[in-house]
Amino acid sequence: MARTDRLFHLMQALRNLPPPATAQALADETGVSVRTIYRDIDSLRALGAVIDGEAGFGFTLIEDATLPPLGFVPEEIEALVVGLREVMEVGDPALAEAAQSALNKLKARLPEAQAHRLRHAVLTAVRFNRPPAPGMDAGALRQATWDEATVRFAYADVEGRKTVREVDPLSIVFMQASHCLMAYCHLRRDYRVFRLDRMSDMEHTGGSFRPRRVPMLREFQTRLKAENPR
Repeated sequence: MARTDRLFHLMQALRNLPPPATAQALADETGVSVRTIYRDIDSLRALGAVIDGEAGFGFTLIEDATLPPLGFVPEEIEALVVGLREVMEVGDPALAEAAQSALNKLKARLPEAQAHRLRHAVLTAVRFNRPPAPGMDAGALRQATWDEATVRFAYADVEGRKTVREVDPLSIVFMQASHCLMAYCHLRRDYRVFRLDRMSDMEHTGGSFRPRRVPMLREFQTRLKAENPR
């Protein structure tokens, strides 16, 4: 592993593990030796990271030098906690992990008083009935949407009947109790909403609808608002 990548993974481990993190725990988390951990801790300190602790006692990341200074009012911290924990509850596995990582980064960088408020936020988000898992790679679908790339997939209706759809993906939204794709369907020649848990076997067609995603999405959203004014 390249040194830069190794230092990055060590910073992530310091954020994620309960402090103080022992050298052995950090070594297990990053896949390197304990001796390498001690050497990399010194390297991070030399780069500006404030890391408390020493060999035999464990290490605690006090200040994360890789992030710019942050300042939030109390309500903004509560909003961030609720938003990120909601993503952790309803997001697909990759997105939920990203939300947890973002929360850890905030804890590592905020001043202690604000970090305390974040750790013990009054507001939170809990879902007892989580949405069904996507039937395909949600991360790949998000990337195709960003890339404005046409995709093809098998889609099952409420009775289980399957059709093959070729669509221009516009946005992924959480509707009621499931994740849905807003898209332009080439088969129906119109805008449609597809549940991700009913999609499977997604692949790229090689087609592109760049740069029309944003105006198409606005058109679809305007139509939905007109059909559902409430």
